This record gives sequence, C-alpha cells and structure tokens, in this order.
Amino acid sequence: MERSRPLARRPLVTLLTAAALAASGLTALTSAARAADADLARNGGFETALDGWTCTAGAIVTSPVHSGTSALKATPAGADNARCAQTVSVKPDSQYTLSGYVQGAYVYLGASGTGTTDVSTWTQSAPDWQQLTTTFRTGPSTTEVTVFTHGWYGTGAYHADDITLTGPGGGTSQPPAPPGGLTAGSATSSSIALSWSPVPGATGYAVYRDGARVRTVTGTSTTVTGLSPATAYAFQIAAVNGAGESARSATVTATTAQRPDGGGSSDLPAHALVGYLHASFANGSGYTRMADVPDSWDVIDLAFGEPTSVTSGDIRFERCPVAECPNVESDAEFKAAIKAKQAAGKKVLISIGGQNGQVQLTTAAARDTFVSSVSAIIDEYGLDGLDIDFEGHSLSLDADDTDFKNPTTPVVVNLVSAVKTLKAKYGDAFALTMAPETFFVQLGYQYYGTGQWGGQDPRAGAYLPVIHALRDDLTLLHVQDYNSGPIMGLDNQYHSMGGADFHIAMTDMLLTGFPVAGDADNVFPPLRADQIAIGMPASVNAGNGHVSPAEVTKTLNCLTKKTDCGSYATHGTWPDLRGLMTWSINWDRFSDWEFQKNFDAYFG
Repeated sequence: MERSRPLARRPLVTLLTAAALAASGLTALTSAARAADADLARNGGFETALDGWTCTAGAIVTSPVHSGTSALKATPAGADNARCAQTVSVKPDSQYTLSGYVQGAYVYLGASGTGTTDVSTWTQSAPDWQQLTTTFRTGPSTTEVTVFTHGWYGTGAYHADDITLTGPGGGTSQPPAPPGGLTAGSATSSSIALSWSPVPGATGYAVYRDGARVRTVTGTSTTVTGLSPATAYAFQIAAVNGAGESARSATVTATTAQRPDGGGSSDLPAHALVGYLHASFANGSGYTRMADVPDSWDVIDLAFGEPTSVTSGDIRFERCPVAECPNVESDAEFKAAIKAKQAAGKKVLISIGGQNGQVQLTTAAARDTFVSSVSAIIDEYGLDGLDIDFEGHSLSLDADDTDFKNPTTPVVVNLVSAVKTLKAKYGDAFALTMAPETFFVQLGYQYYGTGQWGGQDPRAGAYLPVIHALRDDLTLLHVQDYNSGPIMGLDNQYHSMGGADFHIAMTDMLLTGFPVAGDADNVFPPLRADQIAIGMPASVNAGNGHVSPAEVTKTLNCLTKKTDCGSYATHGTWPDLRGLMTWSINWDRFSDWEFQKNFDAYFG
C-alpha cells in the first residue's frame, strides 16, 4: 500500500474571506480578547532542549534557527513522519491560534483533540523560514489539546522553531513533580506489585516497564501483569495532569518468580501443538472423529461456532450432518470423547467465526447475547474455553478510533467486554486463544485503521486493541501466517509467504513489540513467548503459504536457538515459545500427519 501526499490547495472561499477582512479593516479577534490571551505552548522555541515535547525522531540544533539559539530538527523515515507533539491545557468553547516557523519539504503544523474539528496546515516546500498559522475552537468539554509538527515519510529532515498557541489558558499550566518512594512489592511468576508516594496536583500516573509506557492509573499502586517467569524488569512512574507528564521517577528493578508447575497458562505443556478440528463440516479433507485425534494434539479447536446473523451475537454450534460426514459420531459419543481428551490433559475449545462466520457485536444487546450463547455451547459440551477466529469484516475501526490502548469502536469494545465476562464466569482455568490474520495484527506496524488522512482500510490492525485489552487473560495467540500478502517486518523490509523467513519475521514482531502506524510513542508491547504459537497450514491443500517440514524446523531453530535465521535478524531468543498451530487436524490426517510428526520429532 503506497502512501499518498495531499494536494496543496487552498479553498477559494478562504482567500476571498481573508481579502474581505483585510479590505474592511476587520480582525478575527478584538484587542480586548487579544490582551486576555497567552502563549500556552511550553518551550515553543526549543531553547530548553525537547522539554515539554515528545518526538519520534527529533533533535535540537543551533543552526538554522528562526530566533534564539536553538531549533528543532526532525528526520522522517519510511515508516515514521518524525512527529513532535505536546499536550496543552485549554478552556472549553474557546478560540485558539496555533503558529510556528518551519523550514524544509512537507512540513505540517496542527492540533488534535480539539473537541470540534482537528486542524493542520502545511507547506510543500520552505527553503527559508516560513510561518504556518491555523485556528480552531475547542469543544464544550475540551480541557486539553495536542499540538504537533511533523514531516512526510522519507522526504528528508525539517526544522521548526517559535511554535505558539495563543488563547485563554486552562486550569493547569505545569506538569506535576516526579513521584518518589517507588517500591516493588509481592511478585508472582507473571506479575509484580508496585506502589509509590502521591504527588500534589497529579490526576494520574503513567507506569513504565523497561522504558515503555504500559498503563495509566489514578491511584498510587498497581500490579503489572502479563510478565514472564524468572525475569528482571525495570520500572519507573511519571505523574500526569492536564499540562502533561512529569519526569520519570527513579528506577526500581524487580524479578518475577519461577513458574511453579513449569507448564504455563491453562496447564499447557511447555511446547504445545494446536489444531482446528472440522466439527461442523468436512471440507474435502474428510471427517475426523474426536476419539481419533492423536494424543500429540494439546489444544483442539472445534470449527466453528457461527452467528445466526452478522450482528445478532447469537452463536450456534451445529455438528456435521450425516449427509456430509457419514462417519460422524453421535452427540453422546462426541461428548464422551471430549471428556476422555480432557482426562488426558488436552484442551478442547469452541472456535467462533472462521471464513464464513462474520460476527459484529455492534450493540450491548448483541454483546450480552454472545455471552449467553457461547456459555450455552461451552456448558453443553463441557469445553475448556474459547478461540476467537474473527475474519473478514468482523472487526474494523471507526474513523476517529486511533489509539489501540483506548478503543472506542463498538464492535471492539463489546467483544473485549464479552470475553472478560466469560473469563470472569469460568475463572482462571478458562482458556482463551485467538487466531487473527496478519492483516489485523502485524500490518498495524505500518497502518492502523483509516489513518491520519483517511482512505486506508479500517480493518488494518483492528485486532491490536482486542489483543492488548485481553493480554493478561490470553492463553495463546496464534496468528494465521498464511493466506497473507507481503507484510513489513521490524527490519522495514517486506516479507512474503513461502519460507521460514516469513514466520520468523512475523513472530519476532509479536515477541519484540512494535510502534503502531510508525508512532514511536504508541508501541504495542511484546507478548510473552509462552503465549505464542505460530500458525501454519498443515498441507498444500489447507491454504496458501504452506512450507515444508524443513522450513518449519528452521523457523523453530531461529526463534528458540537463534540458529538457521537466514537474512532476518531477530531481536531475541525465545526457548519458551509455546509451539505451533495448524489449519487443520483434518488436513494433516489427509497428508499422513506430516505436520504433527515434524512437531513431535522437534520437541520430543
């Protein structure tokens, strides 16, 4: 997908209005109003380095400058527009003027979060210092806005100086002091408790783990979860109010405990084999009875539970009819076989969705119906949990939903709420897995939703807010590394299906974390290695992207031992990688169990 640049056009009505005002001697603000206004931008001349600013690729230079002794220089890259921003306290329902001097090609100045219409102005070319100015009015409940400047992808460095935001000041003009007294408390194999001293004037606190912001809380304590066993982590806390964020506290290091059973979430073995069982159809591969699934399969996902309509939330699971599956067992035999698998330590889950099962929980009523209908399936068959296999148009993001950490799109918010309700109902033993496509996850490194300028596919990266919100409840994420187009990896190179390289690059992104849509201030945090299984087709019949057993082995060697890595350099080594997922058990049986045999030979 190629990024396009907006055309440099100015509406004729704007030019005519400006001319009319100039001719009549009118101004947009009265002199009394101007006298009451103030410059609210902090360090707009960049005289105190980047104090007050958050930049993805910014630095302070002493030449060229518009005034004073310093200016900003920021250099965009292929996936980063070198955005610098700061949040400013403002008053509701008030008029503001944003202005600044810029130099370079494709330089933008704008404001977001205005509560009305977000604005930006830009220049295509400014070989010398050029002033950019725009105005906006805040909404009736807006108390802070974010002002920003940025360049354009891969077009070279730009400079900015003397940025001002003129208008009535908000209630808070300075960020609070940094917190003190940060202490690490009790630790489990996956969590560490933290506490710190309160800061006057703070409305909340940002929690940093190993330099990355992981959550914001209102109190002076929290428990950071989703951690790996026997691992040291460095924590810092920053205080937050309407004027911004304080400097971070002193660092405290704490180590998680050893995992007591060595098995991991939901009592899975250290390395698990996951497969989908065609329980409601045959699909050319033939029907496989539950009792005939070999013991090598640790997680069996029943495919599929599907909705009565796209937006109903009413999920039904229908067993394969005799006409399509002549050897199908009875319900009693099927349930007895499930119990036998569970007695042998296996997990059997209901998978919701699939290619034909579009699920859109657009309303609270659909959410509640989803919970009750999925519960009925789990209870009837005595299942261990839920697999979310939403594909197609089940998940897409509203145009104004830009922060994966705080989603607002109903189909996302309602899905997260529904799953949390199910988790609370069934307790810690409830297994939760997800099988998104790469388009909904790793593509988020480049594109998220409709994008800053609109026009992108709203489904891009749409699984990220679901995964992030449920990461502490997530047993396994097994992204479908198949039926995928080329995806950019963390090396900023495109990777395509057909070999170990694709699986290595896609998995490394999940285990390393990545900035969403190239925003270094909006990073999707890494998942634990024991939460990851790599999704692959079992055979050439099962789907595009099948690789040979030798390529599967190379993938596992690279990620768990850092050997056989080829041209892609991973960002770590993960011996605790949970395992592999495949579509499907039926297709693997059709191919004489090639996928299963390779897994057994590798992990023993």
